[in-house]
Amino acid sequence: MVEIKFCGMTRAEDVGEAVALGANYVGAILAPSPRRLAPAEAKKVLAGAAPTAARVAVFGSATATDIVADASAAGAKIVQLHGDPTPAIIAELRALWHGKIWAVVRVSGASLPSGMDKLFDAADAVVLDARVDGALGGTGVTLAWDELAPRLTPLRQGRAKLVLAGGLSPENVARAIAAIGPDVVDVSSGVESSVGVKDHARMRAFRDAVRGESR
Repeated sequence: MVEIKFCGMTRAEDVGEAVALGANYVGAILAPSPRRLAPAEAKKVLAGAAPTAARVAVFGSATATDIVADASAAGAKIVQLHGDPTPAIIAELRALWHGKIWAVVRVSGASLPSGMDKLFDAADAVVLDARVDGALGGTGVTLAWDELAPRLTPLRQGRAKLVLAGGLSPENVARAIAAIGPDVVDVSSGVESSVGVKDHARMRAFRDAVRGESR
């Protein structure tokens, strides 16, 4: 069954709804973003997730030491690395961080960056997101799912999960899953009523679409 991550959480009540809907992961942004939280704020917002949903802290470009310090302060169990992480950066972080590491690959069009196979070996999950200048994520821009699918197949022999992000919503997530077959779907802006504020009806609709339910 495809797992669900609700990201860009800024309110404890939205985390509570995510848990009630059976989400597997909830994420807080600790990088520059309209949804950015300080580590202490993220800890409060994500507190209600445990032990049901794994807490994810999302970072841009930062040192391994800073990532570990901030993720620990936020109570995260997973760090998600934007900023085009490399296997070397992941290896440096593994020496300090005992949780899981997700590496984000930002994609433009239907081509994948070279060396992506090494990320599948180095990370615990590889997150596909849309590349948008000046933004790390949460842009609402979708990916070319049908074109990317055959290019991803030979890469998915490593141990990493494939997480699909980029413009997912209740209206399109079923089609994205059918095309890509990800292990996890990751949504933020697609279930919001305004930036950082989740719409609980859309969260439920997203969950139902992923689960193949019709209500």
